[in-house]
Parts: sequence; structure tokens; C-alpha cells
Amino acid sequence: MFKSMFDKLKKGLQKTKKQLSDSFSVISFGRKIDESLFEDIEMVLLKADVGVKATEEIIDFLRNESKKRKIKEGEELRELLKEKLVEILKKCEGKFDLGDEKPAVVLFLGINGSGKTTTVGKLAAQLKREGKSVVLAAADTFRAAAIDQLEVWAERAGVRIVKHSPGADPAAVVYDAVNSAKSRGDDVVLVDTAGRLHTKEHLMKELQKIKRTIKKLMPDQPVETILVLDGTIGQNSINQAKTFKEATDVTGIVITKLDGTAKGGAIVPICEELCIPVKFIGVGEDIDDLQPFDAEAFVNALFE
Repeated sequence: MFKSMFDKLKKGLQKTKKQLSDSFSVISFGRKIDESLFEDIEMVLLKADVGVKATEEIIDFLRNESKKRKIKEGEELRELLKEKLVEILKKCEGKFDLGDEKPAVVLFLGINGSGKTTTVGKLAAQLKREGKSVVLAAADTFRAAAIDQLEVWAERAGVRIVKHSPGADPAAVVYDAVNSAKSRGDDVVLVDTAGRLHTKEHLMKELQKIKRTIKKLMPDQPVETILVLDGTIGQNSINQAKTFKEATDVTGIVITKLDGTAKGGAIVPICEELCIPVKFIGVGEDIDDLQPFDAEAFVNALFE
């Protein structure tokens, strides 16, 4: 099972890996270590969207450790680079925690097009496969298409969906979904929320109202609040994340569509700047391509 997941991870990160590999082959790790080599590695990392701050930290580490460990050949820097990337990303590994009380309630945030509804559907299917009873709450009432899309996923995953008509109060949808799950003894409620950012104040009020509604029904159950970011936009997703962080407490991140981009390195600045655990990454279109984030496996997939 692990091997097949790792194979999927490698395949999903191919574009980012190619970006790194092509650039590193130009650098030629066979060179002797000098300042021009560090400058070339710096350019590679920036092209892979690792970001200025994280790149500087990595280059400083390579420069200092190569002296300390008396490393002479550029090839040996590869292992040092892997070591540093794992160290940075380990800080962001986050376990997806459903808590002890039933039902667990998981709120999904993210702008339209980030892969939020698809992530909800894939996670529902995975949880159902694990034997859990799942309810989907169609709280993105702003777009009729979002309700329709979630209905398709509910049918595909074989789980229940609670929905109202387009334009309904999202908090009312969440109330009905959680109440229904409580009365039937369901394990998990996954809430798909609206993703518009152009009215931040409205978004903030809407999310706060949804959370108050959940708190009334489940006073002792912490709400996992997951922000879904589109991996194809690289570091630009950081600004989106900051807006959602201002609107509500975000407890975890999912980075989607990593198979469609060479900007997978953006996970490093996302990790460093946001300081929010990365719970899952999306590396393909299949249900199993939504994977728990594992820093070591991620880095190995890029370098193997």
C-alpha cells in the first residue's frame, strides 16, 4: 500500500521534480563548491517557487554545513539540501484529527476553483471506505453549481448530503446537517463553504455564524477548519491564506493540483510563512490521490 501511494506521489510531483532536475543538471553537482555554485542553486530554488526567505535560509545552511562537514564536491550538497527541506517541512506535518465526540465536524474553506468541493468529495469517499458514516453539508449556497457538484460527489462516494436551495442561509444548512448526523449517530460532517473573497467582511460574518451554529450543537467538539489552496498558483496562494486566517481560525491546509504544476516548491514558503499544519496534498484526479502530507516522502519523491 505504501509503495503504491509513494508511486502516486512521485508521479504527481513529476513537473516540480523535472523543474528541479533540469535546473540541477545545468548546475552540475559535480562542480567544486564555490560561491557561484551556491548562486546557481539559489536560482533553481527560486524557479521552483521555494520563495526568497526560505531559499536564503537553505543557501545559508548549505554554505555553513558544507564548511563544517568539510564537503568538497557539489554532489554531496544534494543530500544536505534534502536534509534541510525535510527539516523545514517536518514542522508543517499535521495529523487529520476527527476528535473523540461524534459527529466530528470539518469545515472546508477556499476560493472557487481551488479544488475545495473535490477535496470534500475525495475525503468523504476515503472515510466511507474506512467504515465511517459521512454527511456532506452543502453550505456553499452562493453558487447552485457548487451544490450540484457536491451532490455528484455524495452519490459517487455513497454518502448522505444535506442541502437547501441556492441563496439559503449557509448556517441553516450546517445546523440541519449536524443535527441530522447527531440524531442518526453519524461519524463525520464535512462542510463545503462558499469561496468568495471580494467581500471579506461578509465572508468573516458568514464563517463566524457557521462556527457559532456548530458550537451550539456540539459545544465540546473542536471544529477542524481546513483551508484548500490551489498548488498551481504557487506562492500567490499565501495572500489568499492570510485573508482566510483573518476571517477565522484555520487549523489545517490542503494543497491541491500539485500534479499540474512545476511550482510544488511553494509548499516550503507556505509552510514557513503561514505556520499552519499541512494535512493533505492532492497529486492527481483519482480519489486516492488526496494523500496525508508526509515531509520525508514528499522530498524523497522530488529527488529519487
